[in-house]
Amino acid sequence: QVQLVESGGGLVQAGGSLRLTCAATGNVFRVNVLYWYRQAPGKQRELVASLTNRGTTDYIDSVKGRFNVSKDNAKNTLYLQMNCLILEYTDVYYCQAIVGLSREQYWGQGTQVTVSS
Repeated sequence: QVQLVESGGGLVQAGGSLRLTCAATGNVFRVNVLYWYRQAPGKQRELVASLTNRGTTDYIDSVKGRFNVSKDNAKNTLYLQMNCLILEYTDVYYCQAIVGLSREQYWGQGTQVTVSS
């Protein structure tokens, strides 16, 4: 199993930055890919960014050039650097790990990001 704990969310003014953190424990060596998702109230969870165990990253178009996903293997921690934030980025952000050949899914509890004008 893998346990994920997000942190780093908060209230930030439009144009500002935040760095979200997702700390992983457990069988982290079996993680294949890590994702960041976001979810607004009443809406489906939306994939934002991904990072494979080979270091390949991908982003949805609306955050390209604003967000950067990275990880610190020594700390088993995933990051999402969010810059030039806009009001529409107000959501709860979740990290997800896909683990092992069976592609088990693990989620963190989420961290709230609120962008104010």
